[in-house]
Amino acid sequence: MGLNRRAFFKYVTAAGAAVAGSDRSAHAWQSRAPADAYGCLVDLTRCIGCRKCEEACNRVNALPPPDRSFEDPTLLDKKRRPDERAYTVVNRYVTGEIDARDQLVPTFVKLQCMHCQDPACASACIVGALTKKENGTVHYDVTKCIGCRYCMVACPFEIPAYEYHDPITPRVMKCTFCHERVYVENKLPGCVEICPVEALTFGRRSGLIKVARQRIKTNPGRYIDHIYGEKEVGGSSWMYLSGVPFEKLGFNTLPETPIPRLAETIQHSLFSYLWSPVVLFGMLGGVMWASKDKGDRTGTGKEGGDR
Repeated sequence: MGLNRRAFFKYVTAAGAAVAGSDRSAHAWQSRAPADAYGCLVDLTRCIGCRKCEEACNRVNALPPPDRSFEDPTLLDKKRRPDERAYTVVNRYVTGEIDARDQLVPTFVKLQCMHCQDPACASACIVGALTKKENGTVHYDVTKCIGCRYCMVACPFEIPAYEYHDPITPRVMKCTFCHERVYVENKLPGCVEICPVEALTFGRRSGLIKVARQRIKTNPGRYIDHIYGEKEVGGSSWMYLSGVPFEKLGFNTLPETPIPRLAETIQHSLFSYLWSPVVLFGMLGGVMWASKDKGDRTGTGKEGGDR
């Protein structure tokens, strides 16, 4: 009798539990989020969709020129995502809100890397090309990248893009939080500096949360009571205020638990010592061998009975 699918997975589960249970020193997962990183608060009730932030980002990061002008309003007719040519984009949403003149009021949403507190992309990167810096940036080191693109799969916001058109030295492309400009040149991020309506506020994350809560408290009719990015997947350096529910603006509904927590807890439990995987696969090999041996004996007995 062979080992059927259900029995095999039962043995796998039992073996995994035994190995995990045998490791007394498996470490509990610990957040690596900076104590008080820098961040940016985006107030969507102020954004006018001028796309000056896109233009500044393109210039500061020396990205390829766009196919269509930054002043072309027709680009807002189609939803876009950041890609290898644009680290940030602005989309327009019409959710049914009506102003005093009985006209529909659009909401404009700026998208870029969220620079998560506990980034899934950094956890998934097998060579350490992505790291969370103390200043809040999720930093990309192109010299370490091997092009596996695990970061693209892991990101809950679907942000990292890849230079598929470059077969020689392709890179993972995403918002850099103007790392050199901010932390070396002591300037504001390009998008924050150029915004004509101050929809973007740069500062310490803890201070930005206080600012956001004060705005909600002072004008509850203007904002919904939710700071997007404060707690989603453990929190992010970029956070948002809005006057309409975020799910109507293309934002993913995400849990508060950091994505790396589950994966890294399993890794620590199973692979804290080198012998843990050896024991696991040894147990599975023994189960397979015993099942095969039993099947051979059963088959031989039947043949002998037929004689």
